[in-house]
Amino acid sequence: MELAALWKRYQDWLYYHEGLGIYVDVSRMSFDDPYAEQLVPKFDQAFEAMDELEKGAIANPDEGRMVGHYWLRAPDLAPSEELKKDIVETLESLENFAQKIRSGAITPANEPKFTDILSVGIGGSALGPQFVSKALAPAVPDIDIHFIDNTDPIGIDHVFEEIGDRLKSTLVIITSKSGGTPETRNGMVEAKAAYERAGLSFPKYAVAVTGIDSKLENIAKGEGWLATFPMHDWVGGRTSELSAVGLLPAALQGIDIRGMLAGAKEMDEATRVHDLRTNPAALLALAWYFAGNGTGEKDMVVLPYKDSLLLFSRYLQQLVMESLGKEKDLDGNTVYQGIAVYGNKGSTDQHAYVQQLREGVPNFFATLIEVLKDREGPSVDVEPGVTSGDYLSGLLQGTRRALSENNRDSITITIPEVSPKMVGALIALYERAVSLYASLVNINAYHQPGVEAGKKAAADVLSLQTKVKEALKASDTALSLDELVEKTDTKDKIENVYKIVRHLDANGRELKIEGSPSEPASLKVSAL
Repeated sequence: MELAALWKRYQDWLYYHEGLGIYVDVSRMSFDDPYAEQLVPKFDQAFEAMDELEKGAIANPDEGRMVGHYWLRAPDLAPSEELKKDIVETLESLENFAQKIRSGAITPANEPKFTDILSVGIGGSALGPQFVSKALAPAVPDIDIHFIDNTDPIGIDHVFEEIGDRLKSTLVIITSKSGGTPETRNGMVEAKAAYERAGLSFPKYAVAVTGIDSKLENIAKGEGWLATFPMHDWVGGRTSELSAVGLLPAALQGIDIRGMLAGAKEMDEATRVHDLRTNPAALLALAWYFAGNGTGEKDMVVLPYKDSLLLFSRYLQQLVMESLGKEKDLDGNTVYQGIAVYGNKGSTDQHAYVQQLREGVPNFFATLIEVLKDREGPSVDVEPGVTSGDYLSGLLQGTRRALSENNRDSITITIPEVSPKMVGALIALYERAVSLYASLVNINAYHQPGVEAGKKAAADVLSLQTKVKEALKASDTALSLDELVEKTDTKDKIENVYKIVRHLDANGRELKIEGSPSEPASLKVSAL
C-alpha cells in the first residue's frame, strides 16, 4: 500500500480516548472496509450479549454463576443493593487494613512494622498482582512483595531464602476462592512450616482472600488470622485483579488502587458503545477475528515497549487463552477455538525473535504497546539531540514498519504513561475485547472445563501413589513394575506407576529402585 494510502487508513481507523489519552491503532491489520462491514451484525449481537451480562445474566450455566467484574469499578451497576454494599464495604475494609499495616497500627510480634509481603496463590491470584507490582510499585519499595505461585519445592525454598531474616516482619496473603486449590494449599502448608521453624505464630502474620464460607475462610477464622477478605463467585480468577485479590496486595505496596479502578471504569464506559469503529475493545476483537479467520489460526505476539509492562503478556496469556480456548461452542459443536498468546518486551525481543516475525512462518499477528512518557525528569542525550527514549520509540516504529512492509499484521496501543489509571484501563480494555471476541465465535468465555480436567487427573495420580506405597509396604520382596500394577490393579496405568516410583526414589522417599533406568521393564522396586 502506498504511503499516502497508509496515512489515510491510519486516520480512518485510529481510535483515541480523550479522557484517558489512549490510542488504539488497527490500521496495520490488512482487513478492508467491506470485511468490517459484514461483521457489524455479529458485533450488534455481541454488544447486546455484553449488556445482558452486565445486568446479571447467568454466564456460566454449569455453576449458575454471574460474571460481574465490571461492578467492582462501578458498584452502582450491580444488580442488587446487597452486592453494591458488599463491593463498597470490601474496598473500604481492605483500604483501611492496608493503611494500618503501612502506618504501623498493625504490627508483627516484636517488630515495629511489616517490611515484606508473601503472596501465595496461582493463576489469576498470582499473575494479576505480579503484573501490577512490576508495573506500578516503586523501584525501592517500603514494603517488598514476594510470590509463591507454584508447588515447586526449590522455587519455594528460594522465596524463603530471599526473605531471610525478614520473615519475622513478613505478612502472608493466602488467595484461593475455594481454599482447596492444591498449589495454593501446598504453599500455605509450606509457609506455615517456615513460620513454625522460625518460632513464629503463623496466624498472627496471615490474611486470607477467599470465598465466603470456604475451607480457607473457616481455617482463617478458626485459627484467628489477622483478616479475611471475600472472593465472590461472580468474579473469575483471570478477571480478579480489580477485586480484593489484586487490590489488597497493591494497596499494601502503596499503589493507588482508586486510580486503577477509575481507569477501568472509564474504559468500561468507552467499551459499552454500540459502534464498531468507536469502541476500542470491538476494534481489538475485529483485528483478532480477522487475523485468525475467526478460528484462532494465528498467535498473538504481545510486545510492550516498557520494562514496567514486562509481565503484561503473561497476564494476557491467562486472560485470553483460558477464556477463549474451548473445544465446544454454545451450540455444542466441536470448534477447537482459542488464540495462543506469547511475548516479552521491546526492544529486547527485537534481538530475540523479530527476525522470525518479519521473515519466518506468518502464523501470528503482533500487538505493540507504546508508552509516550519516557521517564520522570529530563533525559541525557545518548547522541546529539537523541535520548534513550527516542531510540525506544524509533525501534517500536521501525518494527511496526518492517512488519507491515512484509505483509505481517500488527496492532499498536499507545498510552501516555504507566500509571495506576492506565493499568486499570488496559485491564478493562482486554477484558472487554475477550468477551466481545467470544461472542463473535459463539463460545462461553467464562467456563473452563479443561482446567478442572487437569486438576482431576492430578488427583488421580496422587491417589495412585498412595496405592503404590501401600502395596510395596505389604510386600516382603522387591516387585517388578508388572507385579506392582498387578497388586494395585492398575495395569492400564503402568506408565504412571513407573513415573511415581521414579520420583519417590529420586527423593529418597519410602522406596528404592534397582536395575537399569534405560530398561524400565527390568526395574525392581522395594519399600525402604
